[in-house]
Amino acid sequence: MRNLLRRSLILPVVLLVALALGTAAAQQRGQRGQGGQQAQQNAGTGQFEILPIRNNVYMLAGAGGNIALSVGPDGVLMVDTGTAANSDRLLAAVQQLQRQVATNGLPAWNFAAETRSNLPRMISPPAPPKPIRYIIDTSLDPDHTGGNEKLSQAGATITGGNVAGNIADAGTGASIIANENVLLRMTTAQAPFRSLPTDTYHMDSMKLSHFFNGEGVLIIHIPSAHTDGDSIVYFRGSDVIAAGDIFRMDNYPVIDVERGGNIQGVIDGLNRILDLSIAEFRTEGGTMVIPGHGRLCDSADVAYYRDMVTIIRDRVQDMIKKGMSLQQIKAARPTKDYDPRYGKTTGPWTTDMFVEAVYQSLIPKK
Repeated sequence: MRNLLRRSLILPVVLLVALALGTAAAQQRGQRGQGGQQAQQNAGTGQFEILPIRNNVYMLAGAGGNIALSVGPDGVLMVDTGTAANSDRLLAAVQQLQRQVATNGLPAWNFAAETRSNLPRMISPPAPPKPIRYIIDTSLDPDHTGGNEKLSQAGATITGGNVAGNIADAGTGASIIANENVLLRMTTAQAPFRSLPTDTYHMDSMKLSHFFNGEGVLIIHIPSAHTDGDSIVYFRGSDVIAAGDIFRMDNYPVIDVERGGNIQGVIDGLNRILDLSIAEFRTEGGTMVIPGHGRLCDSADVAYYRDMVTIIRDRVQDMIKKGMSLQQIKAARPTKDYDPRYGKTTGPWTTDMFVEAVYQSLIPKK
């Protein structure tokens, strides 16, 4: 009788567990199907991905090169502006992000209590978002500067000191900051006037003259790397670095030799990023690095990339010392063990083009 009672109790429990597991599996299959459909829709519409990194700093991907955003009570600072074709959608995405983070300076409570109330938030709608104030160009490439004209004209330059008021009516829009070589080369290439940098620097670095959204912003020139006008941008409070195209996760570094690029400059730039970075634990975490293309990284990713570029440089240098020609070096494939991760045989920047740029960087200049 006791065994019969035990079996009578166990059987319903087994049935309920089986039913629950079957329902959960069906839900997971449905979610996976919905996720796949959503991913296909996102790919079809070319939606942007906005990733919150730390404090007021965000990374936006999908507009060309990666874009860093500082969004807060002082307005918006953008590092690069993507391609011209995406500028309208990019502006809409930035404005939407501003609306989402606007809180009138009130803490984001999701509930009320004896010591706090949601009433101020309910009766006081957020103030209109501040405009785009600054755009910083890390290079002159069209996938990083293509949206300059549209985004800058949607912003405003707000002055202080001996100059009063808002001078957006002067047609300046947001300030566009870059190394002076970017302005020179964009002017030579006859880029649209409104897309040109309005403020340039020619020294090793430039600081914004004031805190922006609660932190200092440092712009550092990396000479003769991807080009001769590269900059990296360091958000000191958030501990985030926007690296531009001297560091990318989807390809070997693009070295524009005709515009002053050099393999050694790329390595020096990667080492400068590592000098600024502090890992949270065993090279992981800590300082976050936004590459020119690809996923968000930390200092370990930069170190691996630096080591890869250094090894390939040394291999090509050794082959040059042996008297090998460019074609012989390409045939020897000095990048062979890294090609599965970074190599490309088609597209705007192939492995052969990278090897040739390294070779041109290293051969003695006549």
